[in-house]
Amino acid sequence: MGPVSPRSKKRRPSFRKLLKTSGVKLENKLKNKTFKQQNVAKKQRKEQKRLRKALKSTANSKPQELLTFAKRPDEEEEEQFLEELPSDMLEEEDLQQMKDMAQRASFITRDLSSSAPVHSTKKRKSELLRNLEKVPRKMAKTEEKEVIHLLPIKDKRGVVPQSVERGADLSPEHRELRLTQRKQQMAALASAVIADPHTTIKRLKELRSMLSEPDPSIAVTVKKLVMVSLMEVFKDITPTYKIRPLSTTEKSAKVKKETQALREFEEGLLSQYKFYLEDLEQIVADWRGSRTKRVQTVSLDSYRGLALVSVKCLCELLLNLSHFNFHNNIIVVLVPLMNHQDREISDLVCGAFRSLFAQDKVGGASLAAVRVISGLVKSHNYELRPEVLQTLLSLRIKEVQMKRDIEDTAPKHKFMNNKDKKKNLSRMQRKWKKAEDKLHKELLEAEATESKEKKLKLHTEVLNVIFVIYFRILKKSQKSVLLPVVLEGLAHFAHLINLEFFDDLVTVLQQLIQSGVRDVLTIDPLKFYSQLYSVLLQLHAGSTNEDVLIALRCVDTMFPRRRKHVTLQRVMSYLKRLSTLSLHTLPNASVAILATNRTLLQTFPRCDALLDTEVQGSGCFLPELNEPEHCHAHNTTLWELRPLQRHFHPTVQTLASHLSHGAPTEGSKSLRAELSRRPPEDLFEDYSIKDMSFNPPVSSQSAARRKQVSLSSQSAAGRKQVSLSSQSGAEPDLT
Repeated sequence: MGPVSPRSKKRRPSFRKLLKTSGVKLENKLKNKTFKQQNVAKKQRKEQKRLRKALKSTANSKPQELLTFAKRPDEEEEEQFLEELPSDMLEEEDLQQMKDMAQRASFITRDLSSSAPVHSTKKRKSELLRNLEKVPRKMAKTEEKEVIHLLPIKDKRGVVPQSVERGADLSPEHRELRLTQRKQQMAALASAVIADPHTTIKRLKELRSMLSEPDPSIAVTVKKLVMVSLMEVFKDITPTYKIRPLSTTEKSAKVKKETQALREFEEGLLSQYKFYLEDLEQIVADWRGSRTKRVQTVSLDSYRGLALVSVKCLCELLLNLSHFNFHNNIIVVLVPLMNHQDREISDLVCGAFRSLFAQDKVGGASLAAVRVISGLVKSHNYELRPEVLQTLLSLRIKEVQMKRDIEDTAPKHKFMNNKDKKKNLSRMQRKWKKAEDKLHKELLEAEATESKEKKLKLHTEVLNVIFVIYFRILKKSQKSVLLPVVLEGLAHFAHLINLEFFDDLVTVLQQLIQSGVRDVLTIDPLKFYSQLYSVLLQLHAGSTNEDVLIALRCVDTMFPRRRKHVTLQRVMSYLKRLSTLSLHTLPNASVAILATNRTLLQTFPRCDALLDTEVQGSGCFLPELNEPEHCHAHNTTLWELRPLQRHFHPTVQTLASHLSHGAPTEGSKSLRAELSRRPPEDLFEDYSIKDMSFNPPVSSQSAARRKQVSLSSQSAAGRKQVSLSSQSGAEPDLT
């Protein structure tokens, strides 16, 4: 072996350093290239500026007159000789060359006003020509019509390109053909994304780009179809969890290919979903503001249909993607539309929030929606549509956090630390405890259910926001149109009201009833019973017939639900007044009132004394007294049931006969199932005369009686016609 050469002291650069050095060189190279391009552009701008200045000065200068010089004698003789020279002596090639030279003669290349030789300014003039070539020429503008290039068609001649002027009306065949092509394109893109969303997520951008359709003849239809298609695609491919943004450390960390692919899919999905929601919001905003869209392919009149489809898509995403990102943004967009002047859009959004409240079991989405609704009510100074607050009645709130100490004393699973385990448990017990804790954690993760504490906490916050809305309206805006809805909501959530606020609530409600200031605070609801008792006789078959249903709801709350807290005198008084009310109401209200009386008779069996005509009491019944405790209703009878048994409506007859026999649950005088099992509210709606096509169930006897009456009336009419004919002397027409 030969001598080994000494090791070089210069260290070889590492691969990472080479990469870093190459990156620096590449960056410097790009910077130098950019700097050169900027210098070239700067020189060109200077040159053009100098040329424009020279042209401007030349245009402003006055042209000089041409100088004429006297001809010499020899020149005159030469010209005369050339003129007299016959042209046929020249060859054809020379003659053609002379003609071409004459045509190429230019007055731009020579200054005729100057006596200087041509060759002295040849260089300067050539430079001027080259500079003039760089200046853009201002040609005469011709009105060009904007052309839309259509997809080519193929026939016997081959591929034929198609185009149409923008604004020109397309034939129905062309429009249908182009619309079919767009539909096929949308279907292909949507199917590709749904089939394999992790690899074809970029197709969503192509599908979303079709929202900017340039063809005005099909732009509105295409936009609607694209919005609905994207909504269905997002409902199908969106994961069941909320995507969390990655931190800087997580982005720089090395991960597996599968993890990286999942991250790219989530990032692309979230980005396209955000852009899609912005497009929907922009369409609604443009329609609400009546502004002209930046894209002129859609007329302002067509924005209402686009906005309606956009709102429907947002409502679908509100209900189906309540767990996903940007759900609160959707709520912020939709809540102001609940009070929109367009009734169709307002009802659509209110219905969506009612469905959201009904399906939200935990309460997170409901809390966000209720907070935004509270801000809407306050911003409109408590003057908005009652349907906005009626949506709150659909909330599924059954229990809230009433006492903190009850929850604190509830048994909870406690995990012991290592110190406690070593101190209190043996080695085998620690081993079993560790396995038990591990199993318990796995079970909690597998169930994936929200804890009861979190649910109670969210429901409590929702209820607090609702009561804040109600109390503000009761105290600050007692003449608002929202007051009936507020009272209905208080009745709906009355069992959840904290006792600390109950005194103030009763005070405000009594102020509303009495329209005065109270000096003494009492919790006894007797005044409410007296007030409702006095209001019942003000209801009638006119405009207040719809209020009968509200009164019956109050009776149901005040008597059957509080059966242990009311006296028998109070129940008899209401039973008598309701029977009197049933005489001057419409049939549907009379049916509902009699059904309520049936409930009272079955709940308070001792009230059957009102059906006995032989029992004598002490005192005299005072029907004009509006105090149910002191009107002596036990001294009267329900004589109203007798005329009601001859009512023209068969169902009223049936209920009156049933009550007159004591409302039995069994036997021949009991009601059939379709009447006994239906609450008064349903009967009120079923027998309403709003829809004239109602067909209430009738008994066979009443049907036979009705048929007999009709036949007798027809025969009477025939006899009358015969008598009139005999009086006139004409023969009667018996046919």
